[in-house]
Amino acid sequence: MLKLLQSRYSTIAALFFILLLFAFPQLSFASADDAHLLDLTNHWIGYASLAIFFFAYVLVIAEEKIHMRKSKPVMVAAGIIWALIAYVYAQQTDPVFHDTAEIMIRHNLLEYAELLLFLLAAMTYINTMGERGVFDALRSWLVNQGFSLRTIFWLTGLLAFFISPIADNLTTALLMATVAMAVGGNNHKFVAIACINIVVASNAGGAFSPFGDITTLMVWQKGVIEFKDFFSLFIPSVVNWMVPALIMSMAVSSEQPAPQSETTVMKDGALVIVGLFLLTITMAVCAHNFLHLPPVIGMMTGLGFLKLYGYTIKMRDKKTFATAINNTEKSMAMEASVEQKQPFNIFQQLERAEWDTLMFFYGIILSVGGLGTIGYLSLGSQLMYVDLGPTTANILVGLISAIVDNIPVMFAVLSMMPDMSTGQWLLVTLTAGVGGSLLAIGSAAGVAVMGQARGVYTFAAHLKWVWAIALGYAASIAVHLWLNADKFQPLT
Repeated sequence: MLKLLQSRYSTIAALFFILLLFAFPQLSFASADDAHLLDLTNHWIGYASLAIFFFAYVLVIAEEKIHMRKSKPVMVAAGIIWALIAYVYAQQTDPVFHDTAEIMIRHNLLEYAELLLFLLAAMTYINTMGERGVFDALRSWLVNQGFSLRTIFWLTGLLAFFISPIADNLTTALLMATVAMAVGGNNHKFVAIACINIVVASNAGGAFSPFGDITTLMVWQKGVIEFKDFFSLFIPSVVNWMVPALIMSMAVSSEQPAPQSETTVMKDGALVIVGLFLLTITMAVCAHNFLHLPPVIGMMTGLGFLKLYGYTIKMRDKKTFATAINNTEKSMAMEASVEQKQPFNIFQQLERAEWDTLMFFYGIILSVGGLGTIGYLSLGSQLMYVDLGPTTANILVGLISAIVDNIPVMFAVLSMMPDMSTGQWLLVTLTAGVGGSLLAIGSAAGVAVMGQARGVYTFAAHLKWVWAIALGYAASIAVHLWLNADKFQPLT
């Protein structure tokens, strides 16, 4: 009865929303170009907003110490910053300023909505492939092959580099780190160095694909780089990983670890879901390149395909479980084992999305957008991209992203929208993607692997090899400047 009422309520709400759109067609988003902005960089509200944002970000950095999810402080900060901005504009006597706060916040919300839905579709696919045992099967195969430690070092790095452009660097790093920990066992030296290699490879692999990292996705969705141009970063990304990997491999022995036997079988429909994921990525690319639609349209359509296929799995599971119940003896043990099995439910995979991360992006995008409305991003653009020059500024972005998460850094650059050539946009995409590898806390992959290999892969362990990673960072930039020199021509 409750489910029926909920279903009716949802239907009525949907119909009401549709009628609202027809009844009030004037409810449309105004363009950010229509907004009249004030320079508030020297206003007390500007200073207060900066202080609020930096305090919130200190809490984000201290997440592991204070055990408070990173989304909480930035969401509150975003709300306070925009309330202050709205207050200033509401006090203006000229009516042209009264709608500015609303126009600008809607502009930022639209950017967030596209990112949210894109990531929600991708996360649901990754979670579903995990539930079907795709990643467990890959891990099991690697563990059972009896490879030497040095071979595992190279294999996990290589797979991390080539899986992260399709999945994402965080999921890939966690998967490969599990393999390194399973093979290395109590050999903490090997596990630590293998995890460093995996983090660097995952970040490098994610830098040449729009699907490999949040920063590359934002750049692609903004339309400043075409899909095909991202692959110009392939060789610089390879260099970024290979230079430190070659150096670190000298410290890895060729020891043969104890043989292991781990059996994992993929569940029904696993390979079909992998195929649907590849199809979904193709649709996102085609929607953007050929139909000139936002890539999120292709991703959400692909999510719809997954949900439809999930329905067929659920129906098949229900029949299987019903048959099992009918065929079993009515003993308590047998009934209990059957009851523990639940039919596949795609909405459980939606629920398992990284909601804290998604809400963190909301807080960051709205907070940085607020600082941009105040005028700080224009000021920063002048200081970095005019006074320092684009090449120096873009290299600096990578170094900053080793300390501060690359998401707000890249969103700030995209909000500044400096007048740069394709080569420079590719450079900042590269540096923001791989700069986080310099420190263990500089990327989501590094932070996640630190939590997984707690006490083994640590900040200090990563710091021992920062010189080798820095060589790879510098070499990748040099290769990009040389190899893609034609893309640095001034825009016409």
